[in-house]
Amino acid sequence: MTDDIKVLESAVVRFAGDSGDGMQLTGSQFTTSTALSGSDLATFPDFPAEIRAPAGTTFGVSAFQINFGAREISTVGDRPDVLVAMNPAALKTNVGNLRSGGMLVVDTGAFTARNLQKAGYEQNPLEDGSLDDFTLIAFDISKQTLEAVSHTGLGKKEALRCKNMFTLGLMLWMFSRRRQSVITWLEDKFRSKPEVAEANVAALNAGHAFGETAELNAPIKRYQIGRRHVAPGTYRTVTGSQALSWGIAAGGQLAGLDVLLGSYPITPASPILHALSTMVDQGITTFQAEDEIAAVCAAIGASYAGWLGVTSSSGPGIALKTEALGLAISTELPLVVINSQRGGPSTGLPTKTEQSDLYQALYGRNGDAPMPVLATRSPGDCFETAIEACRLAVTYMTPVMLLTDGFIANAAEPWRLPDLDALEPFPVSFAEHDAETDGDFNPLKRDETTLARHWPKPGVSGTEHRIGGLEKDYDSGHISYDPANHQRMTDLRANKVAGMVRSIPDQTIAHGTDSGRLLVLGWGSTYGPIARAVRVAREEGLDVSHTHLRHLNPFPANLGDMLSRYDRVLIPEMNTGQLKTAIRDRFLVDAVPLNKVSGQPFKIEEILNAIRDHTAPAKAG
Repeated sequence: MTDDIKVLESAVVRFAGDSGDGMQLTGSQFTTSTALSGSDLATFPDFPAEIRAPAGTTFGVSAFQINFGAREISTVGDRPDVLVAMNPAALKTNVGNLRSGGMLVVDTGAFTARNLQKAGYEQNPLEDGSLDDFTLIAFDISKQTLEAVSHTGLGKKEALRCKNMFTLGLMLWMFSRRRQSVITWLEDKFRSKPEVAEANVAALNAGHAFGETAELNAPIKRYQIGRRHVAPGTYRTVTGSQALSWGIAAGGQLAGLDVLLGSYPITPASPILHALSTMVDQGITTFQAEDEIAAVCAAIGASYAGWLGVTSSSGPGIALKTEALGLAISTELPLVVINSQRGGPSTGLPTKTEQSDLYQALYGRNGDAPMPVLATRSPGDCFETAIEACRLAVTYMTPVMLLTDGFIANAAEPWRLPDLDALEPFPVSFAEHDAETDGDFNPLKRDETTLARHWPKPGVSGTEHRIGGLEKDYDSGHISYDPANHQRMTDLRANKVAGMVRSIPDQTIAHGTDSGRLLVLGWGSTYGPIARAVRVAREEGLDVSHTHLRHLNPFPANLGDMLSRYDRVLIPEMNTGQLKTAIRDRFLVDAVPLNKVSGQPFKIEEILNAIRDHTAPAKAG
């Protein structure tokens, strides 16, 4: 053991164990303590897809990674500096990502012959030299935990549930973090079970003390990571699902409308339903439907009634909602459609992340049914992007698709609370009718600039009308099968979406210069690794810049001109090149794809290596 404290700019820690080992709880409490210390951070919980896989198997491993530092943190980190592995399965599935020379903390008490077999190990990796590239801290955490809580009278099974707190205490000591926030949380959580609270606190304190006193096979180093200097304000740690839910609530307030969320539980979109269900006092009503079609149709019905309808799902659920989305486009009703993308077709990889629903968002409806598409780039950005989706929906009387993904939904970062009074309202005015001046009421009367039809609210005298999925006459709103009218209405739907370009901001450069050798063009959750990779590349003297899209349909008005000012455009995507196709189609730019479809976010080094490849001078022939 050493008393020296090493100062670091940043560190990455990954907690991994069985689903029952409390790794998500451990990581979240380490995050809270880190946030209170003033460090910037980004986190990513990595859940197993199975609800409860057999204990000790690789299928049931749950992990939580946090990157924290005294500088701006935009990603969860490429490779952990410290890996805490609570059993052999956790070690096997995560050790490949641990950086060479990194620290490995292992509970030897879980490395039984049975657990080694279930994890697929023929030999004990703690004894065969396969971990020699790492600093191995191996001791019996289970035994230490049982000794620490023996005075509480808990049975062995309940006592062992406290070993995650022992591990957390050790990590808090290692990174010079305070325990009080965790102790307060434990005492509140187990207020009705004081003996459980006492045991967990005892384990936490024992783990903290262990770091100071243990004599192990390798020295336990202690680290200090300072505060990041940020703009004054009130900050809190927020996940993407939380911020998106608050943005929907704020959008309803800014429009002056009540909101109805029609949703059906599906991973990773369900937390939006959970969050909005607690916001009745903010004018939010939630409806958990029996299926995806009922959910979206209920939201459309709410919009018809003069509310703002919202529906949320993931790719499989969006596929089921497709016909109803066409109905919302045909009836020209405002609707916010949240797609929390996940990996794979059909059921796919429910707990993994991907960006493969862009084609679905842009083109995935029958007939010519254009829909504006937005994408959020980070947990905190979800708030503003949700408000923008609400604004476009009610201003242009159209459904809007908002793309997020599993990474953003579950990841967390510090977020500066906005000044709500500074948010620009976009109040809605409902249609009225004066028979003497307007003649017969036409539900398709339009704003000349936005092409949005006016919004009659049911029950208002003089605004009685029929509306539905059949094509309507442009001049009267009556059902029409006239070929020329159908052409006119098809053009109208396209022109309405295309005309939004006048009210969305120009595209700006996030990092770098407005012209040069290479532009990295991104969308969605690739923002963090792209931003960090571009910063590092520019520090190396490479001529590279970065821009990130929020508006994917329509594209910002100046995007084509921006792309033309660079010799080459690189597009990293967690799909097989969907934005690249859209950019090629719209601007005839032969962009270079960088594709990854693994269910895991991009690593900084993957994008950095691609930047180096495309900015390196050509070799002499």
